[in-house]
Amino acid sequence: MNLQQLEYIVAVDTLKHFSAAAAKCNVTQPTLSMMIQKLEQELDVKIFDRSKQPVQTTEIGQTVVGQAKMILGEAGNLKKLVAQQKGTISGELRIGIIPTLAPYLLPLFLNHFLKKYPLLKLKISELTTDMIIEKLNAQQLDAGILATPLNDPSIQEFPLFYEQFVVYATQSEKMMKKKYLLAEDIDINRLWLLEEGHCLRSQVVNLCELKKREALLQNLDYEAGSIETLRKMVDLNSGITILPELALRDLTKRQMKNIKYFKSPAPVREVSIVTYRYFVKSHFIEALKKEILENIPAAMRDSARKEITPVEKESQNMTNN
Repeated sequence: MNLQQLEYIVAVDTLKHFSAAAAKCNVTQPTLSMMIQKLEQELDVKIFDRSKQPVQTTEIGQTVVGQAKMILGEAGNLKKLVAQQKGTISGELRIGIIPTLAPYLLPLFLNHFLKKYPLLKLKISELTTDMIIEKLNAQQLDAGILATPLNDPSIQEFPLFYEQFVVYATQSEKMMKKKYLLAEDIDINRLWLLEEGHCLRSQVVNLCELKKREALLQNLDYEAGSIETLRKMVDLNSGITILPELALRDLTKRQMKNIKYFKSPAPVREVSIVTYRYFVKSHFIEALKKEILENIPAAMRDSARKEITPVEKESQNMTNN
């Protein structure tokens, strides 16, 4: 038994086709088939049912493939640990980041980070929180950058900074006459929300206590797909929305007049790097964390006099309207 054979059975299990698996593994189909047959003989089991198309993994074969994935993962971790001990930051780092953070955070540090570590290849995907966690657990991502706490035992959280929520509204809104706002000052019938699936939406739901106030809702049938859309809806159609602090960097002087801050303690979202619980590229994460913190305003690194807004799912907190 060797790692090559384990790679072959994982490829066949994934692609359900011997030829496709051989092409993925850069070997001929006869070689791949022969190596898998030798493994089956050694284990005295049939891993695949070749009489069916596409190829089916047998019941005991599924157990074998599952164990093979774990062994291959640990073998890969061994290489990473050696590189870590050498202090080398090279290879590939796959990162998922939530869409309400990506356009505002990435430009602050990305270019400098890539120049500092030229041997590191970054692969970045904009994904919802649920998708990031799913891909972390499937080891299809190395890390995620998102809002926490998530209270998920399968992941580790490394808090980075605390981003204030602010109100963005036209001057015609009554509450804009106040110096500082409370959540109850917001007319929820004037509130523009992101579509479901965004953690920022669930945080706004929690912040504005929409569950308790849902009986007052009259018209919340429009759901935006991005922060930029929310901002434009306010600019063109009036109303109110909630923005995270980093999004203010793109506002014009005129738009900044539409900003109001909440009364202290300010509601914030805790932004963290998250990894799979057994992730071993700790030096990668430390380098990424350091680079982000060096490019974030100092005030955002401190949680004092700030109140972290929960990220619980909306379905757990309110009915659909």
